[in-house]
Amino acid sequence: MPKLLLITASSDEIRHARRSRFLNFQQITMPYLAARAPSGWQVSHVDEECDAIDWRASPDVVGITFHTPSAPHAYRLAARFRTRGACVVMGGPHVTLLPEEAGQHADVIFVGEAEGLWEEFLRGFESGNYGRVYRRDDPASLDGAPMARKDLFHRRDFTSGVLFATRGCPNHCDFCTIVMMYPHGLRKRPVGEVAAEYASFRGKRIIFWDDNIAADREYAKDLFRAIAPYRKWWSSQATIHGAQDDEFLEGAARSGCKQLFLGLESVSQTSMREVRKGFNRVEEYARAVKRVQSHGIAVQAGIVFGFDNDTPAIFGETLDFLEETGVQNATFNILTPYPGTPLFERLEAQGRILTRDWVKYNGRTDVVYQPHQMSVDELLAGYRYANRRFYSLSGVAKRMWRSPTQIWWVLPLNLAYAMAWAAGRR
Repeated sequence: MPKLLLITASSDEIRHARRSRFLNFQQITMPYLAARAPSGWQVSHVDEECDAIDWRASPDVVGITFHTPSAPHAYRLAARFRTRGACVVMGGPHVTLLPEEAGQHADVIFVGEAEGLWEEFLRGFESGNYGRVYRRDDPASLDGAPMARKDLFHRRDFTSGVLFATRGCPNHCDFCTIVMMYPHGLRKRPVGEVAAEYASFRGKRIIFWDDNIAADREYAKDLFRAIAPYRKWWSSQATIHGAQDDEFLEGAARSGCKQLFLGLESVSQTSMREVRKGFNRVEEYARAVKRVQSHGIAVQAGIVFGFDNDTPAIFGETLDFLEETGVQNATFNILTPYPGTPLFERLEAQGRILTRDWVKYNGRTDVVYQPHQMSVDELLAGYRYANRRFYSLSGVAKRMWRSPTQIWWVLPLNLAYAMAWAAGRR
């Protein structure tokens, strides 16, 4: 029986950078691919966020998925397994962004989506006839997708289950890797199949790992009606469009939505136009946040600092807005031009990329390009100031006072994030 070891790679550096995040939800790529393995394969999974690799094992095939900041670490893992005679297969975001680089470190690479091709490779491996590069030229069908292997979920992330209903996003923001990963646009799983997987989780707290749950709002409304009878709580991420649709929000709330991550990105309209996200209308942010909250749904704002229009004043302006609107949670990131994105190409053409040390492309501890209207040190200092102020006791109290939603769990979550941020600074 051939042995397949799947690794969700995470370097020491990125695990340290993530210490400021209280919640790091279970990644489902490898449990999902495990469910697609043909019968007869012995499959195991190591998630380096919480597991260590057992180097005594002797897998025949090692599959590794990773994001850009873990690339050097993943390459070291690959080299070690290859010296032991394993066939190393790589895929995921960084491989899709830089396939030629990744191909130097693996026996086989997958560029983009793996449905169908993954099964083809594993059958080919069994017969001794498989390719070096697997790449889809057409969109993968999500109909009949198997449920991810729950026995291969390892993170203790305070959720009962994670799944996806849709894949991709119809927008083309310059700094986002989603369109590079999924160039064929938005795809949707059949509502009934999603609802069945949603119902299969024993617990109450569910995460939809969708890139944009509001990308097709009519589909989303059908999905909400299908999952409402199971009386679970769920969270996902959406663009501002979802916050502008009361029918969408009402359906989400009735089906158990407790929090939406909204990609607000910046309180500067010029910055939004700069990166082709002009559909984010800054003057509508406050109304959108209040509309979400009025349905009993908490808002987690996604904020990015370092756009070309940003000056050192952006940090205070952003925090003022978040406090005034009573945003329950926020995730702050330093703008990071991932290789292969239009943002990276533009900054590279301008000579502003400072390093290609992928470890530093984590959006939290390093600035990897030259900002336009502030120094690298000013951007780092402003990012730290935003986290410190937002999750300070006074900042939490100010926002909770203005927050009409879910205080009973939003307050403990804020305090947990505050402690995680303090721990991450050490």
